[in-house]
Formats: sequence, C-alpha cells, structure tokens
Amino acid sequence: MEDRKPAVLLLADGTVFQGLAIGKIGTTTGEIAFNTGMTGYQEVFTDPSYFGQILVMTTSHIGNYGVHADEVESDSMKIAGLVTKKFSEIYSRTSAEGSLENLMFQSETVGISDIDTRALVRHIRSKGAMNAIISSENLDIESLKLELAKAPSMDGLELSSYVATKEAFEVCPENPSFKVSLIDFGVKKNIVRCLVERGCHVKVFPLNSTKADMDSFNPDGYMLSNGPGDPSAMPNSIQLVKELVDGNKPIFGICLGHQILGLSQGLKTRKMFNGHRGINHPILNLKTGKGEITSQNHGFVISEDSIDANPDIVVTHKHLNDNTIAGIELVGKPIFSVQYHPEASAGPHDSRYLFDQFIENMKLAK
Repeated sequence: MEDRKPAVLLLADGTVFQGLAIGKIGTTTGEIAFNTGMTGYQEVFTDPSYFGQILVMTTSHIGNYGVHADEVESDSMKIAGLVTKKFSEIYSRTSAEGSLENLMFQSETVGISDIDTRALVRHIRSKGAMNAIISSENLDIESLKLELAKAPSMDGLELSSYVATKEAFEVCPENPSFKVSLIDFGVKKNIVRCLVERGCHVKVFPLNSTKADMDSFNPDGYMLSNGPGDPSAMPNSIQLVKELVDGNKPIFGICLGHQILGLSQGLKTRKMFNGHRGINHPILNLKTGKGEITSQNHGFVISEDSIDANPDIVVTHKHLNDNTIAGIELVGKPIFSVQYHPEASAGPHDSRYLFDQFIENMKLAK
C-alpha cells in the first residue's frame, strides 16, 4: 500500500480537518452533508440527487466490499467529494468487479480519509449545512478560504440540468400492461427498474420536455423523479407539473418530484438545517398507522405552514424524528408523492408498496 498524500477539509465557518487523500488528487467544493447508512455506499455515491454535495459517511469503513455494475444508480459517481474515516483500497467481496478507489479515479472524484468523522458530523449537526472544500493539491488554508468563498449556496441552486438525460429513451418489459412518462430531474435507475418490474413500459423524458411531449407517448400515468438542488429554482418544471396535474391522470412523485408537485399546487418549500440522508429513517404512514424504515436523501422539505392553507392537499406520511412532511396526496385525484426513496437499493424495501399503489391508480383510470 503506497503512502497517501496529505489532504485538507475546510468548512465555510473556518473549521479545518487534516487527513489523507483518496481518489483523484485535486480540489473540490460543495455543500457538506452526512449519510447515516451502514451499507450501499456505491448506490449512494452514484445517486444524482447528491450532485453538488461533499458527502461524509458515518460508517467507519468505506470501500471494503468494492463495487459492482449492478449497484449503480447512474453512469458515474455524482457526489462532489467524499469524506471517510477509514478507506479501504482493497476489497474482500468475491463478486466485486473492482475497487471503490478505481471508480473514484474514473469519475475524477476527490476525497479525504483518516479524519474524525464523528466529530465532523457532530459539528455539522450543531452548525447546520454549509459549503466546504477538500484539497489534496493545495494545503494552504488562506488560499482555500478564497476559493471556497466563490462556491454557490445550495439555497436557490438549480442542479437537475447537470444530471438529467439530454435525450428521451425507453425501457420496456415483455408484454407491458402500462405506459409511464417519466420526467427526469436526476432519476435513479432503480425507479425505472421498479416500474418495469411491475409491467410498465417507461419513457424517460429530458428536463425541458413539455406536457405535449410527454403525452405523445400516450401514457397511463406520469412519474416525477428525484434529483438534486433547490426545487424553488425550477419554475419551468413547476409549471409543467401543474399542467400534468390538471390533466387528472395518475401521478407519482419521489423526493425532488414530490417537492415540485407541492410547489405546483401553491405550497412552499424550505431548506433544512441539516437534511435527511441515510437508509434508516423512520416514517409513519398516517393512513394506515404503520411505520416504515426508509432511505432518504434531501435537504429541502415542503413547508408545514403552507399545507395548512391548502384544503386540497392531505399529508399522508410524516418523518418521526422531526415531524417534517414526508408524503402528500391531492384530494379527489390519483396523485401522490413522498419525500423519501421507496425504490431504495440495497434497501430497505418497506415502502415498495407505493409503486403498487401507483399501478393500482393507473389500473382504475384505464
């Protein structure tokens, strides 16, 4: 094992952590966030919703089971940078197809290891989300401060256009029963897989598509995908979803799609102090009274105050840690959305029933 170069992590409030370089030698900026999941790091790192974020993994060991082609959510790593305690260059899983470090090199991802991630996460939880910079090529703190000051705030930042498909494409099972037009805000591959497994012929549309474009597929329903950035910075997408809602066909929104659905109906969103990121978040289904353990990745939520003023929207799910809104449905319409990820892979799978609910809505609408 070769000696690693030193690296530095600088937060916007001036806090500095010294560590060792992992991945590409370079410099990267982004909003720092932490993920509390114990497994599934490859799915997390390739999730387009993390675009623009430097990610801290609270699990001590990262890289130890390598990477596998079946465990990607997009075509490359999407995080802006990686922060870990222990980073493993070697892997022990027999089915792995390569090392995490090689994937980082391929995606040109800059990272830092061998820092006290527990202290770092406690600091972020106390001070809130903020921008940060990692560098393994420049260790001068004063010049890094100047570079970090140029990084844009996540508040008001549109990022979907960086990760959404530029061309429409289709995924079709044998003998499909339904057709779904999916608007890509930064879709995870597993959302498409979950629809295809349930007999849906899915056509994925670029971000700038119109309702006429999506209707040209003659769909039975619409899917609003996940994605990165601030939903309120996407007026064209909000208008598109408003038009889709007015068409009264079944709609299912996930994460950013959920937030944009809310904004299209006059609700407001707000930036969270820390956000929710991990595969162990507790949700209560207010309709059934059942609890769900869920995968989450978001830094914005629908504002509770704006819900109270809208009688046409019902809250269906709540986050049990902080009572934030985690799901809504429109009264009298086959339209619903959730703030978390029912398609989560490697899991948990508690919320997969939501795809079945969408299928049932399309069946009833036929």
